[in-house]
Amino acid sequence: MRYTVRGPCSLGDCLARLLGEASRRTRKQVLAAGRVRVNGTTVRADVRLTVGDVVEIAAKEAVVALPAGVRLVHEDDELVVVDKPAGLLTIATAHERERTLYAALTARARPGRVFIVHRLDRAASGLLVFARSPLAKERLQAQFASHAVERTYFAVIEGRPAQASGTVRSRLLDDAPGRVRETRDPGRGRPAVTHWRVVGAGARHALVEVRLETGRRNQIRVHLAGIGHPIAGDAAYGARTDPFRRLALHAHVLGFDHPRTAARLRFVSPAPRGFAKLA
Repeated sequence: MRYTVRGPCSLGDCLARLLGEASRRTRKQVLAAGRVRVNGTTVRADVRLTVGDVVEIAAKEAVVALPAGVRLVHEDDELVVVDKPAGLLTIATAHERERTLYAALTARARPGRVFIVHRLDRAASGLLVFARSPLAKERLQAQFASHAVERTYFAVIEGRPAQASGTVRSRLLDDAPGRVRETRDPGRGRPAVTHWRVVGAGARHALVEVRLETGRRNQIRVHLAGIGHPIAGDAAYGARTDPFRRLALHAHVLGFDHPRTAARLRFVSPAPRGFAKLA
């Protein structure tokens, strides 16, 4: 819709005339969504108009559906939090560029953008946060780097540890593409710390809650395999069973400070049904 102003007025009054059947709340939502332009510039608040100003109201864009199994947990002007299903890539690889969570969120955000903050293995499920501006990305990643982000996972492991809880401290080395291993060489790799505790057990597997102090690639997988209890379904790190036909790893809790307001946010994704049976 395009309209040329014929007399001085406020943008609010102009929208009331142009969108006569819309409620005041709906008109505010149209403004907030960036669908109103004055003389070619997007405006998101009431302004004064003069004769000859051109007001344009863009049609509401269809909402792009998220991939099956993806749950939108939280969304605001600075960030998006989603619950990812197992089997979906976070970002593109050399072999797959279209069917990724990042591509889906980018399509949904147009004409805006989303930015990668951290990643989750394709075979894992659970919570992820994406930024909606470069500054939000920078501030969120700074929290990850300073270990200020709360990250708790559920993992189903093979066997049952002799102790009820423990901490693994080692150095992790990216040994080859897609492969990470522990090293005792103090001059190689990066320090990694993983805390774990048993929360349930069955005949052949146990459910553990894992809290990350650092966030290295494949850290949980390597550390649990290193104590003799690889994650079920993780053949790459020695698992011999695959009861869920997937990597039995789920990002359960994600907590961080909002990049603009600094308010503490905390999100929880329940353990997958099969995991919970061991609790």
